[in-house]
Amino acid sequence: MSRSSLTRFLKGPFIWFTLIMILKSSLAWIVIFDDIPLWKPLLTELPMIWACFCLIEWFAAKRRMWLYLGLNLLLSGIFFAAIMYYKYYGVIVNYHALAQVNQVTSVKSSMFSLLDPYYLFIFTDIVIIGGLLIRRRMKFGKPEHPAEKLVERKTRRRIASVVLVMSLVIGMLNIYPNRASMSEITQAEQMGILGYEAFTILADRPDQPVPINQITQDRIEELKQTTDLPAINLSGAAKGRNVIMLQLESFQNFLIGLQVDGQEVTPHLNQLVRDSMYFPNFYQQVGQGNTSDAEFVVNTSFYIPPNGAAATVYADKALPSLPKLMSANGYQTATFHTNDVRFWNRDQLYQALGFDNYYDINYFGTNDTIAFSASDDVLYDKTLDQLETMQSAGSPYYAHIISMSAHHPYHLPDSKISLELPDRYQDTLPGDYLISQHYADQAVGAFISGLKERGLWDNSLLVVYGDHLGLPIYSLDPEDEVLMEEIYGRAYTSVDMINIPLIVNAPGITPAMQLEQLGGQVDILPTIAGLTGVSLQDQLHFGQDLLREGGNLLPERYYLPSGSVLNDTSLFVPATGYGDGTHYSLANAGRQEAPHWNILSETKSHHRRDEASTTLSGSSSSNPSELSSASSAGYVTKDQYDRALQLMHLSNSYLIQLPEHHAAQ
Repeated sequence: MSRSSLTRFLKGPFIWFTLIMILKSSLAWIVIFDDIPLWKPLLTELPMIWACFCLIEWFAAKRRMWLYLGLNLLLSGIFFAAIMYYKYYGVIVNYHALAQVNQVTSVKSSMFSLLDPYYLFIFTDIVIIGGLLIRRRMKFGKPEHPAEKLVERKTRRRIASVVLVMSLVIGMLNIYPNRASMSEITQAEQMGILGYEAFTILADRPDQPVPINQITQDRIEELKQTTDLPAINLSGAAKGRNVIMLQLESFQNFLIGLQVDGQEVTPHLNQLVRDSMYFPNFYQQVGQGNTSDAEFVVNTSFYIPPNGAAATVYADKALPSLPKLMSANGYQTATFHTNDVRFWNRDQLYQALGFDNYYDINYFGTNDTIAFSASDDVLYDKTLDQLETMQSAGSPYYAHIISMSAHHPYHLPDSKISLELPDRYQDTLPGDYLISQHYADQAVGAFISGLKERGLWDNSLLVVYGDHLGLPIYSLDPEDEVLMEEIYGRAYTSVDMINIPLIVNAPGITPAMQLEQLGGQVDILPTIAGLTGVSLQDQLHFGQDLLREGGNLLPERYYLPSGSVLNDTSLFVPATGYGDGTHYSLANAGRQEAPHWNILSETKSHHRRDEASTTLSGSSSSNPSELSSASSAGYVTKDQYDRALQLMHLSNSYLIQLPEHHAAQ
């Protein structure tokens, strides 16, 4: 190896593009990970980058610069996707998400709103170098003599061989010890973003499904270990009533009762809460499909899939569902959504769920559009027309209504804005969110008035809940965090982020009361079945009737690392597993009582907690005294954690083994 050849290599594209990729990977790490030492991205990202570069050095005789530039573009795209996906979902993007890339164009305004301009620097060098290559046919170094060129190529290959072996060894040392980690964020931090992407592709082996004949309701109940609640004797009380289920876009629980400088943000829903059964300890269980996942979970009482959106993974299956259950009991069924039914594969999902009819953009039209569909005003007004028609048919109906106007990034037309916020909220994400939800609340108020005016109210059971979070912690700027602390009276936490309300009202039947038991979206189906007296004898379900059963266990799979779980008193978030996870006490979540906090009733205090969230290290299952301490403190135990993982595995095992719905027909 000549000294001149080695010098040429060190001055060549390998080194220059290495420096460029160090800067880009560091940018991604700064956005995604907290308190990361400078050496960490070097140790984890460089081995994967160098392995790719070495392949170019080994096999490329010509156009090396173009190959480096192309690889630069690919890796830059991965880092950029990781940044944007994390800002939106709070998890690391993997190749499964590419199956949903066609959905991104429909929510491009949401993605652009999360784009800080400096993120685009990740592509600046590509434009510059590409331009120079095109215009000047740039080369590193001077033209070589053929003999010198052959010597240089041999030198490059020798160096590349050494670097490749070294990179593969370091890469394996990064990946292998961390392959069993439950948290995708922890895996990416230990493996590197590129190492994590490679791992998800090469090691993607689905867990062996549990045989379907071994998945029974008794087995599910054994894992859930529910308890009996003090009697609220409402079983079958709403038998024969219409069921109207209203899914509110991005609606979090903190909005209920919230005042900003004396203005109620959601006055109509506040009034509904005063007249209804209200569950403040209620949580989302959605995944990559967001709104469509919420539709799936509440209509099936199953969990979302390990990867992908339920509407694409399970939509070809003959799903046990609420529409089928109600139809078997003489109900008409319909779902209402102002967007194109093909969005998130809903045309297939609605068939699998067994809805008699769906109403989408073809029914609601494109007038008075907000975001990418007709406004909530149009949704409720035209839905009322159909509900009135269904009422006249003589049999009860189940109607699932999906609101959309309060969709991220919460940009309303001026004509829809009626909440006047103080200057500190102007042009902020929380401010825009409150304005959008105030409009959504007004539309709900008009809908309830319409139900009463058209004679549809008194004979109905109304169920209202949020579909998913609206203000992800990882999307907030520092000034946004200050506003959220003002709203909560303390720091905004992961528990707050996934907390949504559930409101149940059957006029003349349901008492006005606040129920503190823990619930999640998977519990809506059995709760409705209990109220309407519909038997679940032959219907497998993973939720529980919130009016009869306590001792809940709620697995989470998205927005928090896989393996996260809530019990009645805490949220557990794993790192590599249970032993190094974190417990967040639910007793410390919720808002502090503050001047802007509107007490909903003088006779009952609103659900509130007293201190900012605290965390404790997870306990190793090998130490019984630690487990006992965790149990006595109310934290999620290792046994509960394991049972939650089993429940999710049973859910997926059952669903993937179901026949296709066309075959079942």
